[in-house]
Amino acid sequence: MMHHEYSPVILEAMTTRWLEPMEDRAWRDFRRMFTLLEGRLARELAEETGLSMAEYTVLSNLVEADERRWRITELAQHMQWSQSRLSHQIRRMEKRGLVGRVEADDDARGTVVVLARPGLRAIAAAAPHHFRGVRRHMIDLLTADQLETLADLAETVIEHLKSLDSDEGAQPPS
Repeated sequence: MMHHEYSPVILEAMTTRWLEPMEDRAWRDFRRMFTLLEGRLARELAEETGLSMAEYTVLSNLVEADERRWRITELAQHMQWSQSRLSHQIRRMEKRGLVGRVEADDDARGTVVVLARPGLRAIAAAAPHHFRGVRRHMIDLLTADQLETLADLAETVIEHLKSLDSDEGAQPPS
């Protein structure tokens, strides 16, 4: 009888707990729904307001911030974007006059992004369009019970992921 040695990749595949049919359906449908919804909202936002979804996301975070400004490192962390991605986005938005950059008051090396007047006008004009789309393509399609369940599900996953991030942050560097 011949002894077989399996590669780690094969062993992992053999021992992975695959998704049951209902779990697989839920996961695939969630991914498809999210992709389609995000794409539809982004297209409509761009057509109706001229803003990209990335621009809208940055502006909507800035408009809600204290004094409509945010340190770039903290904004990137809040948005779950890399600092590099956010810096590139901010540079493009600066060219359009939507935002500005200033040195942080407490740290000359730090940079703060500031919502400019044209950015404030742009987000004020875009928000009603965006929320009409969210309502039309998701909120109004669901019952109150479905919305509550969706919110509960999202909170469960968010809390789990946040706890992993905080656990990883507490670990000493290897």
